[in-house]
Amino acid sequence: MTKPACALTLGLLLCVAPARTGAQQSLEIYLIDVEGGGATLFVSPAGETLLIDTGNGGPAAARDASRIMDAVRDAGVTEIDHLITTHWHGDHYGAMAELAARIPIRHYIDHGPTVESSAAATEFLSSTYPSLYGAARRTIVVPGNAIPLAGVDITVLASGKRVIERALPGAGAPNPYCADFVPQAADMGENAQSVGIILQFGDFRLLHLGDLTVNTELELMCPNNPIGSVDLWVVSHHGQPISNAEILVHAIAPRVAIMNNGTRKGGQPEAMRVIHSAPGLEDLWQLHFSLLSGQEYTVPGLFIANGVDDGPAAMPIAPLAGVQGGRGAPPAPVHNGQAYWLKASASADGSFSVTNARNGFTKAYR
Repeated sequence: MTKPACALTLGLLLCVAPARTGAQQSLEIYLIDVEGGGATLFVSPAGETLLIDTGNGGPAAARDASRIMDAVRDAGVTEIDHLITTHWHGDHYGAMAELAARIPIRHYIDHGPTVESSAAATEFLSSTYPSLYGAARRTIVVPGNAIPLAGVDITVLASGKRVIERALPGAGAPNPYCADFVPQAADMGENAQSVGIILQFGDFRLLHLGDLTVNTELELMCPNNPIGSVDLWVVSHHGQPISNAEILVHAIAPRVAIMNNGTRKGGQPEAMRVIHSAPGLEDLWQLHFSLLSGQEYTVPGLFIANGVDDGPAAMPIAPLAGVQGGRGAPPAPVHNGQAYWLKASASADGSFSVTNARNGFTKAYR
């Protein structure tokens, strides 16, 4: 971030913050395509930055770090002031070391140790991660903590499978969707540990809960809704039905939702039915078209940022079913070529717009 310039004038030390490239009085939010992983960049009007997650590791680390850096350059900033890693799955922390080699990261934020017996995550947390935050600083957050970002209020709602105990100002009404909730199998893994935040810039409110799964959504949202409604919701867990229960989605009544999905990750009919029927929802935007949605559950192409390198001529009519990840699964469609982000620009009066970088389509929300 560009630092203030100071001069001694008439015995007074005057500091003036120089304008960053493209400076304006809005909060800029980049939803970056990291192929079904997570990477969201926030740039405050003062030029301070928050990045949530760093995309995939392994062979995809250089690709995803490059895509994040493209957004960084577009925003005209030169460092990451705060990095939240929502949880220790490779599609959310994998490109961290690659990214840190390209841009200074000043503050690392997470929920604490992994709860899974993943050799890759254990090695990263015992070796690579300390070498990164050792040159900066690290905070393990708990629900209720505030994350500093100039001009923006950010509150941690969930972390380490714990949730905030007090309602936010103006919230706390009974949640009518709790009565019909059916719990899923207990989630003892990293998804349920996700760091989730509510961000407020003036009258504009954004919710980002990482990959938080439905039983922890229950803990957060029932019997009372501690959040209230939001303007922009970053759809949880890439739009998968093991997250995104009505107790959350319908209770927060988002005006706009952005789904950071992959071509074969997220967008299943079970989740899309809940999202599309959310009270007051004006639009759903997707970082990718989803083979799992089919024509019944997808959105118009104007609202989809990315396809694949060798894309189909048309959206399949029926959702693709029965594809499981892991060993023996067919390879996912490749998208290593040009990637496009979805960018939201929010004003303190609560109005905002979303732009699809692929086609230049922008829609404003009053």
